[in-house]
Amino acid sequence: MDSAPYLSVIVPVRDGGEAFARCLSALGRSRGSGVELIVVDDGSLDDSAARAAAAGARVLRTSGALGPGAARNLGARSAEGEWLLFTDADCEVGFDTLVVAAGAARRGDADALFGSYDDAPAAPGFVARYKNLYHHYVHQRAGSTAQSFWAGCGAVRRDAFLAVGGFDERRYPRPSIEDIELGYRLTDAGYRIRFQPDLTVKHLKAWTLASLLKSDILDRGVPWTELMLSRGGIPDELNVRWRERFSVVVAWLLIAMLMAAPWRPVALVPAGACVAWLAVAHLDLYRFLARRGGPLFALAAVPLHWLYLAYCGVAFLWGAARHARSRRRPSEAGGTVAGYRG
Repeated sequence: MDSAPYLSVIVPVRDGGEAFARCLSALGRSRGSGVELIVVDDGSLDDSAARAAAAGARVLRTSGALGPGAARNLGARSAEGEWLLFTDADCEVGFDTLVVAAGAARRGDADALFGSYDDAPAAPGFVARYKNLYHHYVHQRAGSTAQSFWAGCGAVRRDAFLAVGGFDERRYPRPSIEDIELGYRLTDAGYRIRFQPDLTVKHLKAWTLASLLKSDILDRGVPWTELMLSRGGIPDELNVRWRERFSVVVAWLLIAMLMAAPWRPVALVPAGACVAWLAVAHLDLYRFLARRGGPLFALAAVPLHWLYLAYCGVAFLWGAARHARSRRRPSEAGGTVAGYRG
């Protein structure tokens, strides 16, 4: 790592628990002499700050529960590295994650880059395995260039980060799409963002169905819809590609046909067509899930994936309604960037 660009690894944490202990241990195993570790404690009530200090991190503290965007901004302000590498307190870097990030940064063909979760989730639950594998699948099939950013495992040149004002901590005071929005501002300012397929971390979060629905709808789907519509369109990348958008329509058509079937049995014909289209359109995903979890796992994941498509439609309509309301009432149309200039 001595010959690599200097990296500042920034980890926001609030009551990180045992997952954070694993995060620190992994960073300790993979950190080289050219890397500094900054942990920003965002109002923890547990011993997260003490654990970070014992692991050799430089520990900073927010004024309390300001959100990951504000915590990352605080870390970036004090960082010494040319590049900032963000990861989360419930992520475990691989042995070569930092080396890969440094090597990709050294190539000089991008101002920011991001990777994905790995394809071996740690949490044993069905929903957690599905969610983390689906994230891996979507990111790994992204193009080489991107408009958005991901702070689960993403690096950005410090001067570029400061130039656009960092994360918008006022608009996103809790975990949300603050990293996606940062990516859009970086792209708008002319900076280049690249997807790095071999840059991975292991996600330790034990998703439940309730936490999945809350996160996907309230923390991501609704605000992301508002953000895209405020920018004038939906980019054809990640999980908002045209196929995913059309699949949402087909999923709701399937629901409508199944609801009509008791009174109109002929509705089962278009319902069958919807099922066939969804199965064929996403066959590559289901094959991937079968390779990683077995055929029964993949079969059980199909209705969960179709549920995902259905509630994406709910999130889009909800976000579109909020966007329309904000246009009628401009004074309530979100915050401004709570950033800073380098």
